[in-house]
Amino acid sequence: MENTHTQKPMWVKESRPEYCHLKGSGTRLAPAQCRSAIEWSVMPTCLQSSKLGPNFCRAPWPLPGCCVAPLRRHAVPSCGAGPAGSAARSNSSPQPRAAAVSRDLADSAQLRALALPEPASAAECAGAAFGFPRLQSAHRPASPPPALPPPCAMAGCAARVPPGSEARLSLATFLLGASVLALPLLTRAGLQGRTGLALYVAGLNALLLLLYRPPRYQIAIRACFLGFVFGCGVLLSFSQSSWNHFGWYVCSLSLFHYSEYLVTAVNNPKSLSLDSFLLNHSLEYTVAALSSWIEFTLENIFWPELKQITWLSAAGLLMVIFGECLRKVAMFTAGSNFNHVVQSEKSDTHTLVTSGVYAWCRHPSYVGWFYWSIGTQVMLCNPICGVVYALTVWRFFRDRTEEEEISLIHFFGEEYLDYKKRVPTGLPFIKGVKVGL
Repeated sequence: MENTHTQKPMWVKESRPEYCHLKGSGTRLAPAQCRSAIEWSVMPTCLQSSKLGPNFCRAPWPLPGCCVAPLRRHAVPSCGAGPAGSAARSNSSPQPRAAAVSRDLADSAQLRALALPEPASAAECAGAAFGFPRLQSAHRPASPPPALPPPCAMAGCAARVPPGSEARLSLATFLLGASVLALPLLTRAGLQGRTGLALYVAGLNALLLLLYRPPRYQIAIRACFLGFVFGCGVLLSFSQSSWNHFGWYVCSLSLFHYSEYLVTAVNNPKSLSLDSFLLNHSLEYTVAALSSWIEFTLENIFWPELKQITWLSAAGLLMVIFGECLRKVAMFTAGSNFNHVVQSEKSDTHTLVTSGVYAWCRHPSYVGWFYWSIGTQVMLCNPICGVVYALTVWRFFRDRTEEEEISLIHFFGEEYLDYKKRVPTGLPFIKGVKVGL
């Protein structure tokens, strides 16, 4: 795909969060490259020509507001720009005034003309990306690139959140949102319930806007929202109405999403992003949640006695607590090996975890989520969604475990096959991927 200095490819997410594609074409990326490609799409660059493919390397760029850029191994940008980032523009032609460099430098003679080695590593790729090289004459070697700025810890240079501060920030704002528990005190002071709630929400948002700037605000507003929902769930749980069991559910749901982010921030900050809240998990997940709310509301209106089976709701609450605790223990046990996205490439620090809860079952985090999701519907006494949830999540985790185990067998070979023989998946009637002998 050709592009000039006035346009560049835009990588966008697909409905499945682990994939992305190039806007306007059928080019798709594997999960491991999506984050880099999407980050790069929104960064200012002076690329006139690039061809992005499945093999990326990450390189710091000398442009203001730009930190990490994916670049194909055999693609060298030709911008005619120095470290200041001012591109040489041409009104008559989309090609830069500097000598154009082919997108795919497969010819070693061309590489020698650029005074570049064969780009066989990320470091060499980074050097080619940084230098914006022009064709040099044989007696005039290319000037060395200036010192590289340090890469950002998160997406983009604008996203300068100090490492380790995400957990503290999210916890503080979650508790701030949970302070809605004090709302009954305001109503007793003379404020009407709806008026007090509206003033409270407006005050929270104004406070967050004053205290934080992006990207910290993006973290704060999500954590504060989940804390607010948790506080509302607690108030609803202690209300003398037929909605008190729904309050249990609201507390469980908000705590699940917030703890996913918090544990990731503490346990594996390198993979942390706003997606770690899992609020935008998938369209199917959103539809399933809305369906359960609709069923509870309708049944509570027409058959309120169905929602007052306390022992059944208590059993569902125990399932939720068990599933939540098992999943979080699995995340802590796996450490930096845990990721919300199935990895297609093995990192240098990737190890096979077989101790702790992983000695009892191969996929304890999936087992925890499986029983948590079914437990929410038992807690709500939703007969229809209870059955549908059980069938849907069983099918989802059957496919997910097979997809993940294909990667694990590729990463660890016989080591994982031996582990697979000894330890079950932990999910009912799911054995994982079948390996032919």
